[in-house]
Amino acid sequence: MTDAIFPNGCKANGAVENGYFKKGCNPLAQTGRSKLQNQRATLNQQIIKQMRMRAGAENLLKATTNNKVRESVLLELSYVNSNLQLLMEQLEGLNSSVEVYQNVQESASIPLIALGLKETKDVDFAVAFKDFLLEHYSEDGNNFQDEIADLMDQRQACRTPSRSGEGIDLLANYFSQLALIESRFFTPNRQIGLFFTWYDTFTGVPVCQQNISLERASVLFNMAALYTQIATRCNRQTNTGLHEAITAFQRATGVLHHLKETFTHTPSYDMSPAMLSMLMRMMLAQIQECVYEKIALPGIRNHFLLLLKMAQEAAKVSEMYDIAHQSMIQTPIKDNVPLFWSTMAQVKTSHYRSLAHYFTATALLDHQVSPSDDEDQQEKAFSQLYDAMPDGQPPLDILKSQKERERIGKAHLRRAILEHEEALRIFRLCAELRRLDILNEILQATHRRSLAKFTLHEDEDEDQFTDYMEAPDINSKTEQKAEMELPGSTKGPLSVFSAKQRWTAPRTIRLRPEDRDLGFTLKGEGPVQIQSLDPLCPGAVEGLREGDYLVAVGDVDCKWMSVTEVMRLLRDVDESGVDISVVSVMDNSLPLPPKSATYCGGLPKTYSMICLAFDDEDKNPKSRKVTKKMSFLSWGLKNKHKSASTLSLPTGDSANASLPWHRASPPFPSSYHDHDSALY
Repeated sequence: MTDAIFPNGCKANGAVENGYFKKGCNPLAQTGRSKLQNQRATLNQQIIKQMRMRAGAENLLKATTNNKVRESVLLELSYVNSNLQLLMEQLEGLNSSVEVYQNVQESASIPLIALGLKETKDVDFAVAFKDFLLEHYSEDGNNFQDEIADLMDQRQACRTPSRSGEGIDLLANYFSQLALIESRFFTPNRQIGLFFTWYDTFTGVPVCQQNISLERASVLFNMAALYTQIATRCNRQTNTGLHEAITAFQRATGVLHHLKETFTHTPSYDMSPAMLSMLMRMMLAQIQECVYEKIALPGIRNHFLLLLKMAQEAAKVSEMYDIAHQSMIQTPIKDNVPLFWSTMAQVKTSHYRSLAHYFTATALLDHQVSPSDDEDQQEKAFSQLYDAMPDGQPPLDILKSQKERERIGKAHLRRAILEHEEALRIFRLCAELRRLDILNEILQATHRRSLAKFTLHEDEDEDQFTDYMEAPDINSKTEQKAEMELPGSTKGPLSVFSAKQRWTAPRTIRLRPEDRDLGFTLKGEGPVQIQSLDPLCPGAVEGLREGDYLVAVGDVDCKWMSVTEVMRLLRDVDESGVDISVVSVMDNSLPLPPKSATYCGGLPKTYSMICLAFDDEDKNPKSRKVTKKMSFLSWGLKNKHKSASTLSLPTGDSANASLPWHRASPPFPSSYHDHDSALY
């Protein structure tokens, strides 16, 4: 059930909107998941406190030569290290608490592992952004106080996203905002004094940087973690629930892959390439497990071909978990991954391998080739079960021989029992696993079933010194391979108003048309740019230059107006003229972005300001429609739509009468590969 949205009866860190919490966020939800996250935040604070004490003790140990002081410091250091070890163990226990993420309506499925959300500290954007707006863009930061407050509220809401699609949308929208914030306020050669602090989800160690890429990477990680929490909550006793779980795990894997490929030098170890690769393998294994459960959901009929299919499906799940387990035990991953995770992967490896051998044994022992059976189909299915047939015999000969079927079937049963016992042995070694009663019941039930099957087919007259054959490994095969679902990325043009470019202060120019000719043309889709300037026109005499960007006409802000809209403001200018505000790009040693906002689809939009013709209905200046001033922080995030022009432009293409002047927010954050700040 989706987290409820409560009226704002009390202050909740400011993440409220119109008296209610922001959509997709509920910081007051009293669920097991929220309580677990609160415990994680408390542990993170205690860990950072102990780390500061340890750093201070180590510095004092280096600075002092007094033996008594050194003895006291060493004693204190031993206490601090012990406390840190205990806190790390408590954090590992939180990461091992999978029960709170499972569906409460069904308890007949093996629990799946979900990732915990990364915790962060509050960030105050107001002072740094206002100073930068005034210095870099010559804008009064107080005019954007509401927008900055909205951004801070959105960040605060992202700390407690609801476990639903709305929570995902909340994180995705904030990530999209960060990409635009980075282009407008963060430059490679200057820091604006904002510090982002995020805690490692496995160790609780804080990472603090002024680089906004840490913020973006951490939000992506939390998006993947939220997808895993959504997947584990799905009801896997229904076909719909299994489909939703598979989809959520696929999206989580895709987000982790996007994070690994985009942010290649992350300072936090939980987002290192090695750790992300391990997490992706674990998610793919859980996807494959859900695929197996989806096939087995209607029931496994005692049919030869179906049993062989289920054997290979189970072998595929075992193979995927074995790959995940092997990555978990590699150094240094094994020092940071909870023991519960690696043990669970090892248990599932043996469990599903035992199921593969059990299904194969059942197919061989319970079925005989009859005249009504399709021998070719059975032979083909059986031949694909092994890399090589036992003793090199032809598949059909084995199927037709009762003695060979029993011999090979019993070998698979013995192998199944051994794998069951191995799974139970590993299960008992982990205290966290022993708390999962449902897992213990499933392991015990499947073990008893294999023992009963073996007892039923045991030959009392069989010699105890008989040379038993070893059951061969079963080839893995699946009808639905576990794959990631890569996030959709919409790559938009980078705004000309970015932190990477330096601008002059706005200049006021008095425009006076001569014979309805202003002496220049305009191009661009917002902001528009001065082009083909006549050096003898009144505007040029006033100081207008080729390449200037038009930011205001009179009192109307036109930074994000199209050419058509700006022309509507200029067409009724009389002989007395009108004041316009323009800015110029200053020389900058940094390379400019390869894309310019003056281009749409790679083609520049250019219109003449000479001999403007207009319809009679447009003669009335009161009918002129002026676009409302848009928020500085919302540039580039407006919804895309078409607006028809009423102007007849001699030099413009009629197809350009309807122009996109709003930019849609991407459904999933773009990687923005055309600037370097996307990487550490």
